Amino acid sequence: MAIGDLPLLKQFFAADDDAETRRELFRETLLMTLSRGTRADASTDDDEVKAVQAILQRYLNEEVSAKDIRVAASSELYEKAPIDKCLAEAATRIDLEGRQTIATALIEVFRADGKVASAEVEFFNMAAAALKLTPAELLGLEPC
Repeated sequence: MAIGDLPLLKQFFAADDDAETRRELFRETLLMTLSRGTRADASTDDDEVKAVQAILQRYLNEEVSAKDIRVAASSELYEKAPIDKCLAEAATRIDLEGRQTIATALIEVFRADGKVASAEVEFFNMAAAALKLTPAELLGLEPC
């Protein structure tokens, strides 16, 4: 193989900017993050699962069963690739608005049961950092 070929590196750095691929990545990342967020405090509350369902309906126009959310929350995927690594990789391909949507939706899930546990705050901070969101971006502040 010639040094200029580097097919694995090319594949790794090649961004598929196809709109459908970006939408699917946003969809999967939103579902993964919110589902996993329901377990951030070690208990999956029914109100949080219902909030995830409502958010997915609102942003994706999809009905997702509570069972599917609970399965996604405890998926084996997290054993192979920790969620912060998944989010960091996705952040390179999801636009700012999409990353902000994921973060604000996560807040909505955490508030759904009327209390926010310290483990949920830690999960949010990890997710925001992995999504490469600055404090200003989290608040929607943009220079004029």
